[in-house]
Amino acid sequence: MLCTHASELKPRNFVMRRLIPLFVLLGFTSLCVAEEWPDRTKLPISLAPFEGKIGTTYKESESDWQEPVAAPEGAPNVIVILLDDVGFGQTSTFGGLIPTPKLDQLASEGLRYNRFHTTAICGPSRAALLTGRNHHSSGNGFLMEWATGFPSYSTMLPRETATIGEILKGNGYATWWYGKNHNTPDWETTVAGPFDRWPTGMGFEYFYGFNAGETHQFYPVIFENTTPVEPAKSPDEGYHFMTDMTDRAIARMKFSKSVAPNKPFFMYFAPGAMHAPHHVTAEWRELFEGKFDMGWEKYREEVFARQKAMGIIPPNTQLTARPDWVPAWDSLSAQQKEVYTALFENFAGYFAFTDHEVGRLLDAVKALPDAENTMVIYIVGDNGASSEGGPDGTLNEIMNLNGIPSNIEQILENIDKLGGPESEPHYPVGWAWAGNTPFQWVKQVASHLGGTRNPMVISWPARIKHDPAPRDAFLHLVDVVPTILEASRLPMPGSVNGVEQKPLEGKSFFASFTDEDFEGRPEQYFEVFSNRSMYADGWKANAQHTIPWRQDFAPGNWDDDQWELYNLEADFSEANDLARENPEKLAQLKAKFLEAANDYDVYPLDDRGAGRLSMPKPPVPGAAENATSYTYFPGAIRIAEPAAPPMKNRSWTLDANITTEGSATSGVIMGFGGVAAGMVLYLDNGVPVFDYNYFEQHTIVKGSKALSPGAATVSVDFSYRGAEGEAGKGADIALMVDGKKVASATMDATVGGRFGIDTFGIGEDSGQPVTHAYQPPFPFGGQIEKVTVNMK
Repeated sequence: MLCTHASELKPRNFVMRRLIPLFVLLGFTSLCVAEEWPDRTKLPISLAPFEGKIGTTYKESESDWQEPVAAPEGAPNVIVILLDDVGFGQTSTFGGLIPTPKLDQLASEGLRYNRFHTTAICGPSRAALLTGRNHHSSGNGFLMEWATGFPSYSTMLPRETATIGEILKGNGYATWWYGKNHNTPDWETTVAGPFDRWPTGMGFEYFYGFNAGETHQFYPVIFENTTPVEPAKSPDEGYHFMTDMTDRAIARMKFSKSVAPNKPFFMYFAPGAMHAPHHVTAEWRELFEGKFDMGWEKYREEVFARQKAMGIIPPNTQLTARPDWVPAWDSLSAQQKEVYTALFENFAGYFAFTDHEVGRLLDAVKALPDAENTMVIYIVGDNGASSEGGPDGTLNEIMNLNGIPSNIEQILENIDKLGGPESEPHYPVGWAWAGNTPFQWVKQVASHLGGTRNPMVISWPARIKHDPAPRDAFLHLVDVVPTILEASRLPMPGSVNGVEQKPLEGKSFFASFTDEDFEGRPEQYFEVFSNRSMYADGWKANAQHTIPWRQDFAPGNWDDDQWELYNLEADFSEANDLARENPEKLAQLKAKFLEAANDYDVYPLDDRGAGRLSMPKPPVPGAAENATSYTYFPGAIRIAEPAAPPMKNRSWTLDANITTEGSATSGVIMGFGGVAAGMVLYLDNGVPVFDYNYFEQHTIVKGSKALSPGAATVSVDFSYRGAEGEAGKGADIALMVDGKKVASATMDATVGGRFGIDTFGIGEDSGQPVTHAYQPPFPFGGQIEKVTVNMK
């Protein structure tokens, strides 16, 4: 038997079609009928039953087209916008000093939420958002680059946690994903697949974006569905990925409504912004020149006052104190102030540009025929503001993530590159702290609200009336899927594609659209990188463990963590630690965390940063395990770093069998990595060149003459000078032609962790270039028979 709301039944039987309106009129809102179609408790839903007549020939037969499933009548279009790395106190909409007029406008038409929570880091937050289950339950306890071979940390979304895309697609929605995808393990992002954990395998009919934690906005690593594509323009011609993805989202949305105006859509719009690298043109950056000269303490004071005046935070909220890991602004040198303000001005310009681009999408929504029935859920950050730029900020964020900090002198020498294609900038720790006003801590620190509390705005003209006062229900990302389902009048299916589903772990906050007193979740645990917290009935216990900008630091002893206790009902910002005053309540919450950790598969805790980053990841499915030889042919491009040959922290040789026209031939033979770090073997007018980019310090090994026309073997012999298990040590490099050494060099250090966000390829340098000695993709002008990489 199928029990459902009477208005949702779409029976094909004539009598039932006449009776259901009568049942509704008489007040019967729930009906149980014998297997009426569609049964939305199991996906996929088959075609409607055939109710025609089949005779011997068509003359004795009656046709009856079997309908595919349609969404419930009146189901809204749904757009989920998710920004990246945004602090609670950065947007003007929530009291910040970066103007976001388009977000302001959306808030003026709907509702703001001031107690919405994320996981404190991007990939886990996105898994929770898409599945409605906690990040550990969905296999995403941390990021794929740091993945380990435990179910909760493999970053392999299990089939038992179907995404909202899968559910809505199976119920008649069009489903699209634009921008960032940090939920496909990067060793599964090659041509070999498997593709079931790509967006198109997780219920999204169309994907245009990148499969990584970030991308270069001028040289993005883009995929359309599962096919790698290159931008149609260069940075010099005005290309920027944020504009590109917005253009495509608007175009597809309009096209869909032109063809099928009654079919609702679900759009997941996830820009790379505001994650580093903060790429923006000078015209946007210059809008903020001098705007932050007051420094980060004054910034927090001004934002705090604005938040109170706007009603974003309660009147009794306290501004948390400056921690010892943020220096006083007045203690800084003139050079430090110059660099720090420039980096944050660049970020603000990028944010203003992002608000403008998202605004173009929102303006396009208003032109739709069913604009009034479009629900926009705008989550302003997947975690708090990021401190991954380190104490001084950086122009090379990938270097920082490898545990190598920048210094002021390096940044000043290259400050003219800030925000452009040759930079990968990020601001310093102090601005992250300021951006999370009024809270403590930053991104990654799941123990504290600076890491987990993000603004949210929801608009739905047909159902939501604007309220200037923010909704203060305690909510979490896992609550979004249940809310969308209730808004769409859909059940959570018990089975998807034959796989029994884990129950949703979130609860709908649909009622908050009309009930200002809606309270939200009674309990929620938090854990990322061993930073832990437990919220229950207004109280919150916190244990901070790791330091985000110290990938090299793993404390290792969890029992030494000092737990704190806060009463959030009276202390919005976690300013007053009550652990000593109320040890009983602290003990209760610690016990609740242990229960939650067991219930939601949090264990094993792991605090290793750089150690996990440099660990080998699984081989490409179907590839030989522990291979020592790798052979590639022309066209092998966009191979993610874990799926590429393991050419770091060990010795190897590369042999390229090529045919050229001598000095008339140029182009890339092998490219790996990009602007931040990497290596490339190419011909420059027939002369072989090997360039190892160690965080923008280039070791160039170049032959003295062009190859002779015809066949040749160009080789690189890379002899690593570190012992087994030692990362980032030096190397001796020899460049050879037909077995004869033509050039050599020595490096004192090599990249021990990741080259970054770009990929490995043969015959071109797709995405961002390893060196600016050529214009990417700089395809090889001769013939490549094969390229073989052998591990020594």
